[in-house]
Amino acid sequence: MATSAVARETVFALRRQIAKIEGTLPECLQAPASAAHVDAPRNPTADVTPNITPKNLTIVRRGLAVAPPDAFLRTGAEGLDTALGGGLPKAALSEIHGAATRDAGAVAGFALSLVSLILKQGPRLPVLWIGTAEIFREAGFPYARGLHRLFGIEPEQLLFSEAPRLLDALWTAEEAARMTALAAVILEIRGSSQRLDLTATRRLHARAQSAGRPVFLLRQAGEPEPTAAPVRLVLSAAPAAPRQTIAGPLAGSIGRPAFTVSIGKSRTALPGQFTLEWNPDERSFEERRAGERRQEQAKNPVPVVSASRRGKDPAPASGAVLAFAAVGSPAAGDQPSPGERAAHRRPRRAG
Repeated sequence: MATSAVARETVFALRRQIAKIEGTLPECLQAPASAAHVDAPRNPTADVTPNITPKNLTIVRRGLAVAPPDAFLRTGAEGLDTALGGGLPKAALSEIHGAATRDAGAVAGFALSLVSLILKQGPRLPVLWIGTAEIFREAGFPYARGLHRLFGIEPEQLLFSEAPRLLDALWTAEEAARMTALAAVILEIRGSSQRLDLTATRRLHARAQSAGRPVFLLRQAGEPEPTAAPVRLVLSAAPAAPRQTIAGPLAGSIGRPAFTVSIGKSRTALPGQFTLEWNPDERSFEERRAGERRQEQAKNPVPVVSASRRGKDPAPASGAVLAFAAVGSPAAGDQPSPGERAAHRRPRRAG
C-alpha cells in the first residue's frame, strides 16, 4: 500500500512538472478512480499546495487568488478579460504569435494597442522595440504619423534597436527588461530558433517581474514552442466592419481595425477565440459579438473573387504588363531587324 502511494505521488509530481513546462492548466488534475486518501506533502517551500480527496486532486497555486487588481492590463473587451482572469499580466512576459508573415501587421498593431493602454494608465515613458535586421527588413517599421493618430504614441516615445543576430537581440531585451525607465519592452523575432528556449524566456519573464514592466514577445511565422510566457495569444487580421453613421452603416467603407485573438496558452484560462475592434478615439478595445459576425457574413456570403477550382481550361499566364505602350514597338510575333535593335544590346567595340 505504501509503495502504491509513493508511485501515485511520483506520477502527480511528474504531471505537475510537465504542466508547468507546457504552460497548461494544472489547477485541477484528475486522480485515478481507485485513489484513496493520500498524505499531502508537507514541504513549506513548494509552489503548489495539493488538496487531495478520494475522487480528484486539486492543485491551487499560491498567490494566484491574492493578486492585486492592478496586476492585470485590462483590454476593455469583457469576454477576453474574463477569460484571462482579469487581463494580461503587467509584470510578465506575454507572447503574441503570428502564424504567417502576412500577420506581422496585425501582430504589431495589437502590440501597439497594448502599449497605448499602458501609456493611458501610467506615466508616458518611452517604449523600446527590439528586433533583428531580418524582421525589420521583412515586416518593416511602424509609420510615425500613424502612431499618434491610431494609438496616441508620439514618434519620439518609440525607440528601435536593430540587432544583427538573435543572440544580440535577446541580450538587449534582457538588459532593457530590468529598466524601470521604460513603459514596456517589445522583442520581435521571426521563425523558430533554438536560441529562444525556456532558459532565455525564463530570464525575460523573471526580469519583467522584477522591474514590474511588461515584455511583449512578438513571434512571426514560427511554430508554437514551449516558452516561459504565462499567456500566448495567436493574432490574425479580421475583416473590418463598415463605418457607423447616424443614418446607419456606410456602404463600401472600411471601419476600425479588427483582430482575431485566440488564447493559445494560459496557465489560468481555457482556450477561446475573440474578435476585437480597436477604437482609436477612446483608445480601447471593443468586442465584436457573434451576432454581428453572422450578419456581416449574411451580407457578403461569398468572396469578391472566387477561388481557383483548377478546371480543365485554366486561364493563360499573363504576359508583360506595361503602363504605356512602347513607342514604335513591333506587333506581337514580329522580330525587329538588326538595324532596329536597341543600341544597348549591341556589343561594344573599342576604337
